[in-house]
Amino acid sequence: MDQNRSDHMKTRYMPLKARQTKETPFGYTYMPLKKRQTKESAKQTGYVDLGLLCIVLILVGFGLVMLYSTSAYNGLIKFQDAAYYLKKQLFATILGVGVMMVVANIDYHFWERFAVLAYIVSLILSGLVLVVGSEINGSKRWLALGPLSFQPSEYAKVAVILFLAFLIVRNVKKMGKIKTMFLIMLSVLPIVGLVGTNNLSTAIIILGIAVILIFVASPKYMQFIGMGALGVGFIAIFLSLESYRLERLAIWRNPEAYEKGYQTLQGLYAIGSGGVFGRGLGESMQKLGFVPEAQNDMIFSIICEELGLVGAVLVILLFLLLIWRLMVIAGNATDLFGALIVTGIMGHMAIQVILNIAVVTNTIPNTGITLPFISYGGTSVLFLLAEMGLALSISSQVKEVSPPKA
Repeated sequence: MDQNRSDHMKTRYMPLKARQTKETPFGYTYMPLKKRQTKESAKQTGYVDLGLLCIVLILVGFGLVMLYSTSAYNGLIKFQDAAYYLKKQLFATILGVGVMMVVANIDYHFWERFAVLAYIVSLILSGLVLVVGSEINGSKRWLALGPLSFQPSEYAKVAVILFLAFLIVRNVKKMGKIKTMFLIMLSVLPIVGLVGTNNLSTAIIILGIAVILIFVASPKYMQFIGMGALGVGFIAIFLSLESYRLERLAIWRNPEAYEKGYQTLQGLYAIGSGGVFGRGLGESMQKLGFVPEAQNDMIFSIICEELGLVGAVLVILLFLLLIWRLMVIAGNATDLFGALIVTGIMGHMAIQVILNIAVVTNTIPNTGITLPFISYGGTSVLFLLAEMGLALSISSQVKEVSPPKA
């Protein structure tokens, strides 16, 4: 191990208080943007969190394998090309890995100055979806860019994380006040409303990210319960606005009685037929037209069928390891802004994985949400990898500590 890496490791795992010069009430150093960018405050070591990087690459690689296994039949039937979906996902993945590495090598404080702009852009794009959006598989969630389609709600997740981190850091000394917490929560309701019009599941994720970040900044349980109640009320309003959402609740309770419960039932059959060790990779029967669009939201059911309970548990363990590495990075971040970004990413990953698996197992109503890194979706994998790039950038910075005076 060379001297630079040795110094990095010694500094990185130094107790948090020993690394700080001026603490906020929440245990993190906050400096104005200009001061924080000086060489005396923090430095880019060039050593990213290899644990996180390895887990991400394993998930991405596994996702491509499972996507091909799951989508080959649909690709052959619809496009006369068994690798049709794989080719598109591989292109987005290669692009996403490139974006991840670029973002990982940029000081994450660079994005702070664009946080508000990024949020405004997400509002504009989400509004455009309602006006000129393209409808795919019965959902109006995409903007067409020539031959390509782009899902603004995926970008909105990243924009909201940056925007909330920026707002909380700017109001860190007032976060104990209910008024401040309410105003910050209120600031994300416009994007929740725009996205939730056609994509309730993503709106729930964005709302969940907001609640988690505000709670981390000011862990007061009564206020947290109040925000949770507000969120439940907001979701209830959205459910009541559209009859098809209420229908989904009825289908969830009794899928056998509804034609639209077919996908849920076939997914459950796939899970049950996998047993402990599964039928074997590529040997699924349910993907042969029985589970509609198996490569999308229901891919976890095919994982269970082909790889069994063992494979399903290993996939869940991979996601738990990913969340654990993000927790470690958040705990060792050099400042509150970095810690909040990683916490937001961690919250996003946890909520989305839980919701997807809950939908596939019919624990909650079908919300049309994908499994990160594994389900088909170019926009999704691109922005997920961009988020990982942010986390890697934060992991590569350490506080420069002046030696104690004699």
